[in-house]
Amino acid sequence: MSARPEQLSRFATLRALEPPRFARVLSAMILTGSIAVLIILFAVPWVQTTSGYGSVVALNPEDRVQSVTALVPGRVEQWYVQDGDTVNKGDPIARVVDNDPDLLARLAAERAQVEAEIGAAEQAMAVAQIDVGRSRQLLAEGLVARREYEASQIKVADFRAKLAESRAKLNRVDIALNRQSAQVVRAPRDGRIQSINAAAGGTLVSAGDVLANLAPEQPIRAVELLIDGRDIALVRRGRTVRIEFEGWPAIQFSGWPSVAYGMFDGQVRSVDPSARPDGLFRVLVEPRPGARTWPRADQIRLGAKARGWVRLDTVTVGYELWRQLNNFPPEFGSLRKETAEGKNGDEQAKPLVKVKAPKGSGK
Repeated sequence: MSARPEQLSRFATLRALEPPRFARVLSAMILTGSIAVLIILFAVPWVQTTSGYGSVVALNPEDRVQSVTALVPGRVEQWYVQDGDTVNKGDPIARVVDNDPDLLARLAAERAQVEAEIGAAEQAMAVAQIDVGRSRQLLAEGLVARREYEASQIKVADFRAKLAESRAKLNRVDIALNRQSAQVVRAPRDGRIQSINAAAGGTLVSAGDVLANLAPEQPIRAVELLIDGRDIALVRRGRTVRIEFEGWPAIQFSGWPSVAYGMFDGQVRSVDPSARPDGLFRVLVEPRPGARTWPRADQIRLGAKARGWVRLDTVTVGYELWRQLNNFPPEFGSLRKETAEGKNGDEQAKPLVKVKAPKGSGK
């Protein structure tokens, strides 16, 4: 029989043993929390990631910042652009002239002289060839000695050598004329003038000196990430990458990508086969087809900082917490599976070896 309340009121010690309401609520909360923690640790999935920092780069080499150089030595006579100007391919940037203002006229006169030398050499060689034919006929008739015939042949060879030398000289003059005619330096492609080498305007420049830097307007962009060598074995072409761009508001949850905000999707394009001097591997990430479009080029420019998370295997929260506490590498389950499948494929692809039957067996 249960004791009535009025009976328990007579026993103060027994009444004091009853746990207070706060303790009962706290115990229930601890029990519920423990069950919830166990469920989270062993039932909730966690997407493993390996992260790295990097920057936005141009995928096409032609989309990177290019140096516009002087083609001929001389001095800059005129600038056609200023910093920040937009240019199209072939637009003039600067005019470089030689210190000698009469250089082009002198080269033209030298070319005319060489052409006259070539004409004289051709005419002389034609006459010498006639002499060779005449000497051959007289030699056959016994009217001249063989020495005269051979001398006429040597004369033809000399004129041929002089003609070749004159033509080579003409080629050198033409090359000089072509170079001097390229005094106007033009833009190699569409873009914007990022900076002008103002020091080149008042001093002599040599062929190859930088006059200006040209940056493209609409480059094909990619993200260059530096990944730790411990995790690079799991980073392969086609892996999904979550990217956070510098200056772009974003919230990242590494284990639950669906909860993240302001992130952009990419995929691994290539992984360098060798590490950098600091032990990090360079990974190129390109936009993922069908995913959210990356910000415009005027919002995320070349050289902007970025951070990326490469998605790896899916494990439980408890395993990920245990791995992080022990500083273990990510789960290599998929890598082992691919390795096993590759070994099985190699074994199945091995050709069957024919066993040669012993002699006299009749087979």
